[in-house]
Amino acid sequence: MDKVNTELPQRTQCVDRRCIISSFSVDLLEILSKKPSMHVFFIPGNPGIVAYYRDFIEDLFENLGGNASITAISHTAQGRKAVANGRLFSLQEQIDHKVDFIEQEMGTSEIPVVLVGHSIGAYIGLEVFKRTQQKVKVYVGLYPFLTLNKDSSTQSITGMVARSPILSGAVSLLVSLIGSLPAWISETLVRRLLGPSWSFTAIDATCNHLLEYHTMRNVLYMAMTEFRELSAEPDWVFMRQKKNQIAFLFGDDDHWGPLTHFEEISRQVPGIDLSIEREGLTHGFSCTVAGSIWVARYVADFIRNKIGAETKS
Repeated sequence: MDKVNTELPQRTQCVDRRCIISSFSVDLLEILSKKPSMHVFFIPGNPGIVAYYRDFIEDLFENLGGNASITAISHTAQGRKAVANGRLFSLQEQIDHKVDFIEQEMGTSEIPVVLVGHSIGAYIGLEVFKRTQQKVKVYVGLYPFLTLNKDSSTQSITGMVARSPILSGAVSLLVSLIGSLPAWISETLVRRLLGPSWSFTAIDATCNHLLEYHTMRNVLYMAMTEFRELSAEPDWVFMRQKKNQIAFLFGDDDHWGPLTHFEEISRQVPGIDLSIEREGLTHGFSCTVAGSIWVARYVADFIRNKIGAETKS
């Protein structure tokens, strides 16, 4: 009798890569398809540490049947080894770096690009879309942070800390002190602070990438510039022009992208693709196994339906 193979097929894993963009190094997570029909370019939220999204990227690759290459890019100077000599980078500079990456790494490729952004990465993605329209096929914004929520106490506190050099320095110092402790102690503290629902991937990303003084300073400095830039209205004109190429996923209870913003987009851009996740996930979906699986399935379904429909028409 033949022996039955009970082993599960091996999951395709992300490859870590470092790339020099505009004279500064950035961390990448990549899975390259042997025969890609598209290239998914993923932009994280803030903190812009791509290690938080490892499970999500691998789930997305599997859900797309291995037919898409995927690149996730970190924000400049956000990571333990990407301190950029202590320089601080604004939101606009982070946008420029993403555009520079596409021009440098994808400029000669004829494979269509799918932009996916999370939180402030959704805002960055829209700005990148404006400047790379010839290459981008579709755009997906996940739990988008596109404008300020005046009713959010969390945003108010975050903005206050980010605007204060004293407070942001103190927070960064505290974070770096936790990171300087023996690894088992800092990991125990992080697990207790963040709770049992956080995945091993998210705990590892926090301990090995976030707990660094200059990383935290850049996180808060970028946040300060976010609050300044996002006080303006979203670019409704661009969204109306590109509404057939744009989709947004909102959370049921998310102060960064509240349902009032969902409703405003619906009024301002009739016919745009809008969805609400009601599975009880959090804004930081990639920090849980369940969140990574569900959102990866949503993104893959949207991409297949959108690009498949365009191919048939």
